[in-house]
Amino acid sequence: MAEAIVAEHVTKDFVLRRHKTFKKMTVAKMRGEQTVDRFNAVDDVSFTIQQGESVGLMGLNGSGKSTLLKLVSGVMKPNKGTLLTRGRIAGLIATGAGFQNQLSGMENIYLNAAIYGLSEKETKAVLDEIIDFADIGQFIDQPVGTYSSGMSSRLGFAIAVHVDCDIFLADEILAVGDKPFKRKCLAKMQEIRESGRTIVYVSHAAGSVQKMCDRVICLEKGRLVFDGDVDEGIRFLHYEDEDDGDELAADDAELGADV
Repeated sequence: MAEAIVAEHVTKDFVLRRHKTFKKMTVAKMRGEQTVDRFNAVDDVSFTIQQGESVGLMGLNGSGKSTLLKLVSGVMKPNKGTLLTRGRIAGLIATGAGFQNQLSGMENIYLNAAIYGLSEKETKAVLDEIIDFADIGQFIDQPVGTYSSGMSSRLGFAIAVHVDCDIFLADEILAVGDKPFKRKCLAKMQEIRESGRTIVYVSHAAGSVQKMCDRVICLEKGRLVFDGDVDEGIRFLHYEDEDDGDELAADDAELGADV
């Protein structure tokens, strides 16, 4: 089986400035004080994902999941290590990512499809399917800057799932949108999974990860702390300890059962 994603000792750090103004920074330097800190959002992470695998990427907020997904997508480059991917990558890694607020939803479909590598002819072939999936009505001809976060998420996901890709990335698709749309997203991802494409799925929703994924990678403070069986990964993160009566947990279980 071919390797779809290979990460070797990947590190991505960011500079955190301690002072907000040039004056304060200058004074601190004159005093010999440290003016910046470096923060490792992803810290020496290595893994391999085979073609056709569906992998859940989990961890607490701030663990580095979204940063790692952006590294896989090519939006960011690692400071250290190597990250190799095979084939075309598509997916939703941030609500409204790549949208131009002044352009209409229709114009943004063509723009984002071009970013994914689709020709105008290829985009026209799936245009009606994208519009139907997004289901935002007359707002498709309105500037994206007037959209709610839910509408942006609908349109972004609709474009991504209709790209003929080899690797599909999804970051918290259940965080925005109503329950019927969440069900539709998960059902579409199930179709993508069954087509043999590689999926990397970032989510806190244990139920949907159990249904969607063959394997779980867990991050903690930027470091890989677990890579293996889905149920074991969920137990490792203590997600099974959540209150069964919690409304969000109940919604997650229901959505997971529908996949």
